[in-house]
Amino acid sequence: MRGTGIELRDARVHYGPLEALHGITLSAPTTALTVLLGRNGAGRTTALRALAGTVPLSAGTVVRDGRDITHQQAHERAAQGLCFIPDRAAVFPSLTVAENLDLAAGDNARALDAYPELRPLLSRRAGTLSGGEQRMLAVSRALLTNAGVILVDEPTQGMSPATATRTYALLESLDACVVLAEQRLPPGLREGAGRTAIVHVLRRGEVVFSGEPGELNPARSRYAPE
Repeated sequence: MRGTGIELRDARVHYGPLEALHGITLSAPTTALTVLLGRNGAGRTTALRALAGTVPLSAGTVVRDGRDITHQQAHERAAQGLCFIPDRAAVFPSLTVAENLDLAAGDNARALDAYPELRPLLSRRAGTLSGGEQRMLAVSRALLTNAGVILVDEPTQGMSPATATRTYALLESLDACVVLAEQRLPPGLREGAGRTAIVHVLRRGEVVFSGEPGELNPARSRYAPE
């Protein structure tokens, strides 16, 4: 495993007058699969964007492998091996599937082995794909970039259950710090199978639980309750 991981420390984020994160602290060690769990509006997507650098902190710090990267721009973090896959606009719609894969600068065969459904679509423009196909293409970036930190917002949105299960297994197997933002706890994590997992439940911009999936109240495994 590479590095020690990525953290938010006392992080606050504002969208205009609205404070979306209220001084939260959470860590995502490289040795674990980290899940940011919460309903829409809970702050999980904002936390992921703060780690990626696509939204600035109004207070607090972002720390990667013990270094303060708070003031690094998103493109600088990407150049240093951070891969961010947002929930929307995660592919280049006017480019073909093959061209999207080429931009990841990895071995396309690895992505196509993981998602053989993409093979007959290589000449198609990404914008014409279904939602699940676009997510497969987007997640392929995580397989191809050899990034040390991989942040994915709702990786299996629109996928069939079988493809979603395969996707979680792929992300879990990566030699990287992997952080997922989800509304529901991914299947299999509660049972403790495979890689160690850490869950941070967010509600209204605050962390209300941090721990292992087995410690999580079942009522919170879908989302942070009101």
